[in-house]
Amino acid sequence: MRVGRIPYINCFPVYGGVDRGLVPLDATLVDGVPTALNRMMAEGTLDVSVVSAVEYARDQARYLLLPDLAISCDGRVQSVMLFSTRPAPDLSGQRVLVSRSSMTSVHLLELLFEHVWKASPEFVPGDAEADAIASGSGGDVAARLVIGDAALMLQSAEHPVARSHGQAYPYTYDLGEEWKRWTGLPFVFAVWVAQRSTPVADALKVHGSLIASRDWGLAHLDELAAQAARATGVPQAECRHYFDGLDWRLSLPDLEGLTEFLRRLELAGRVPKGKLAFLPASARGR
Repeated sequence: MRVGRIPYINCFPVYGGVDRGLVPLDATLVDGVPTALNRMMAEGTLDVSVVSAVEYARDQARYLLLPDLAISCDGRVQSVMLFSTRPAPDLSGQRVLVSRSSMTSVHLLELLFEHVWKASPEFVPGDAEADAIASGSGGDVAARLVIGDAALMLQSAEHPVARSHGQAYPYTYDLGEEWKRWTGLPFVFAVWVAQRSTPVADALKVHGSLIASRDWGLAHLDELAAQAARATGVPQAECRHYFDGLDWRLSLPDLEGLTEFLRRLELAGRVPKGKLAFLPASARGR
């Protein structure tokens, strides 16, 4: 079994127990940014993985959702941010760099520009990791979509990346907050899925380990925040505050938000019409 893991700190609470040897996982962990894991799942080289919500919607016939596992927010997310030189409604015709690392964030940004900000920028795919921001790569753009740890670094007043580049972007938009203001619903950025071809019994074992590891993580967020601070250079208190704004359970309100997001993408012709399908509770269904 090969199981995908995003190396960003937002996955620390799900894999914390596994990483410390406290929860057994009979599988090989494979790290990758969201788009890389999406590709590996689409190619069939991973059995179970966290993937962008859009990747699940794009190929629902291939995947089954793992219950009670997601990365979601109900308002501010802090790690999916548009950093801009001017107000978002004034970005029509302007170049906006969008991170190659996250399909869901890009689609959400497109919906916000179309329906909330009523603007039509030119989207330019590019790198938006911390090293890319620090080096100034991406060319002459009016705004950047930045996700993951890099977004936290760019907001942290004490981080070198923010000190050197944060002042270039006087306008910031938290996409989780913008979605909540627009729809009143939580937003699900990522879900865990299994290949439909993976034996259910094997997928259930992985699912059980991830749930146990997640439950350990939720009980040890202070410890994980300290680990996140060491990994990113963002102060521990800020990492802890970041964790407080996330949820790693796929609750009913999360499912409502996910369904609404996918409905809007269907209407826009960006994903095929489909429905949510979950891993069965036992292997008897196969």
